[in-house]
Amino acid sequence: MSITVEDVKAALSLVIDPNTGKDFLSSKSVKNLKVDGAGIALDIELGYPAKSQFEAIRASVAAPLQALAGAGKVSINVYSKIISHTVQRGLKLMPNVKNIIAVASGKGGVGKSTTAVNLALALAAEGASVGMLDADIYGPSQPMMLGISGQPKTTDGKTMEPLENHGLQVSSIGFMIDPGEPMVWRGPMVTQALQQLLEQTNWRDLDYLIVDMPPGTGDIQLTLSQKVPVTGAVIVTTPQDIALLDARKGLKMFEKVGIPILGIVENMSTHICTNCGHAEEIFGAGGGQKMCGEYGVDFLGALPLTMAIRQQADSGNPTVVAEPDGPVAAVYKEIARKIAVKVAEKAKDLTSKFPSIVIKND
Repeated sequence: MSITVEDVKAALSLVIDPNTGKDFLSSKSVKNLKVDGAGIALDIELGYPAKSQFEAIRASVAAPLQALAGAGKVSINVYSKIISHTVQRGLKLMPNVKNIIAVASGKGGVGKSTTAVNLALALAAEGASVGMLDADIYGPSQPMMLGISGQPKTTDGKTMEPLENHGLQVSSIGFMIDPGEPMVWRGPMVTQALQQLLEQTNWRDLDYLIVDMPPGTGDIQLTLSQKVPVTGAVIVTTPQDIALLDARKGLKMFEKVGIPILGIVENMSTHICTNCGHAEEIFGAGGGQKMCGEYGVDFLGALPLTMAIRQQADSGNPTVVAEPDGPVAAVYKEIARKIAVKVAEKAKDLTSKFPSIVIKND
């Protein structure tokens, strides 16, 4: 009795992707399915980066196929293919940047920059090509967090090359100013600086550009939402009521300008004592999840308040690269995968495939 394509599809329809919760067949992840006698060959194409999970996914798909009566050699190739997704209406995608993700907070001091850099590093660790744009013009922190010094080079006098470390392409106003000098600029200068950093950096084929936003809902946020093609936004908050109050404002601002909220990250959710390991909810508990329930958005995860996260970011080696196999890095990677899955579930960007329609009164 020979195996049929229908037999294989029936088996595949029962295998669930652990990251999306959908079976691989209905999610159209199965590609190039071939049945040759007893041999079965297929590809599993993931729309999000998950290099660390390729082997586990391959094994989960192979098991039910090998269990089919008469099955011979089963060959499965698992890979990721990141594509561009829709942005705000009326905006075109940037060249060489597939998806832009804004990491924002309503107020300062909630660990937004630390979260942004670790999420960028987590996506890179899972095999994606990732850039980091430090949009906090008044208080750029990414050069220090990523351990990068020096000034960007230019080959044509008009554009600049991103600086790199830990596998990230990075652009920041912090590379061009004295770290001790304050930025005494009015709003128009700040928004112009942001656009130049974004558009005049030679980003090289990025799957994701993470934008570390300044706190609040001012000029930069407005410029980003009106002129920059953003795929989605991530809100960072602490469980504290005052932080949640401001986070709500940030969330509503993105909703008003048509940028989808990919989810909320609750930072500093519990403090772990370095001496005894006791966990204490210094800033309250459950605030981020409650806010997600109120607004119908996803809760992406909670991060602890530990001295190690701060020390590692200050030293230029954030947690995901300092302790890649540690428990906190695992949380960052899980949150990053959830964000990438949310992006992958969005509609594809088809603007490049639409013909230009010109109406003439001849």
